[in-house]
Amino acid sequence: MKYYLIVGEASGDLHASHLMTALKAEDPQADFRFFGGDLMAAVGGTMVKHYKELAYMGFIPVLLHLRTIFANMKRCKEDIVGWNPDVVILVDYPGFNLNIAKFVHARTQIPVFYYISPKIWAWKEYRIKNIKRDVDELFSILPFEVEFFEAKHQYPIHYVGNPTVDEVTAYQKAHPQNMEAFIADNKLEDRPVIALLAGSRKQEIKDNLPDMLKAASAFPACQLVLAGAPGIAPEYYEQYVGQAKVKIIFDQTYRLLQHAEAALVTSGTATLETALFRVPQVVCYYTPVGKLVSFLRRHILKVKFISLVNLIADREVVKELVADTMTVGNMQEELSKLLENKEYKNRMLAGYEYMADRLGPAGAPQHAAHEMLELLKK
Repeated sequence: MKYYLIVGEASGDLHASHLMTALKAEDPQADFRFFGGDLMAAVGGTMVKHYKELAYMGFIPVLLHLRTIFANMKRCKEDIVGWNPDVVILVDYPGFNLNIAKFVHARTQIPVFYYISPKIWAWKEYRIKNIKRDVDELFSILPFEVEFFEAKHQYPIHYVGNPTVDEVTAYQKAHPQNMEAFIADNKLEDRPVIALLAGSRKQEIKDNLPDMLKAASAFPACQLVLAGAPGIAPEYYEQYVGQAKVKIIFDQTYRLLQHAEAALVTSGTATLETALFRVPQVVCYYTPVGKLVSFLRRHILKVKFISLVNLIADREVVKELVADTMTVGNMQEELSKLLENKEYKNRMLAGYEYMADRLGPAGAPQHAAHEMLELLKK
């Protein structure tokens, strides 16, 4: 069969590459064409556009690149029609992908599958109308989404498990823990590590990193190691590091988490990855309009938590310091508990086990691929 996939960022490239591998295992004749990245290209097929040409985040960057965005959408739509695949598989990235779904549904007979559903339970819930109209099958990787889509909106979906479980499990099997080698390879000291995961976008790093460094620097018995994000130059970090003593390492986030004693983590998939590595963490997410965001969280946003760990567990497993509660003092207080209060730490680790049980077994890409093919055969 012919599969057309569309992703818009690095995480989508990773998840889509694993899905493609699983599809090839089920369908040896699988032919792929995609808007994607290097990991997808390594699986095989034809890359039409690299996701780096699509990934504009924030109001101003989007506004400045509207002509490019519209041109990419036009190219994508024309390419889908010209290639005429058996299915279009959209991966996250709803701003772009829901527009493509609308076009494909209205202008063709090609089925639209959505892998890694848009997080409309947190924001822009009105998009459910577009999803119901334009998406034939939705594949979820978060267990609480089943109730949201099926019970609240009467839209049946497929929960296939979470691919991050597979990715962390595979890494741990292939890379046994070796603190001595980690220290030697990165010229670190033989001291406990506080990991800093300050986000993958420049604005996140700008807003979060300076105070994260101030908070973590209050623990001289530990060394600070910052996970460098893909596509962010070392020079960008340096302007926010200042005099803080911190080591920046790139392309080793999982290895860092494997050897960390505790972590300060911005919201997103990183909170789930940190939990799956069983690293005690504080979730930190600052915005310049902190009090306003706190008000919105209390009165407008539909979710109780911002971290995937707490959302999946449906209870507070990790402390979330968001907007006006993300202060240096609050971060230091939480880090102190994680490093010095064994009972507090163990309670969090027990919460991680509960969360992992709710995620279910590994094998998300395989489950998704199997269900997709079964649906396409009907």
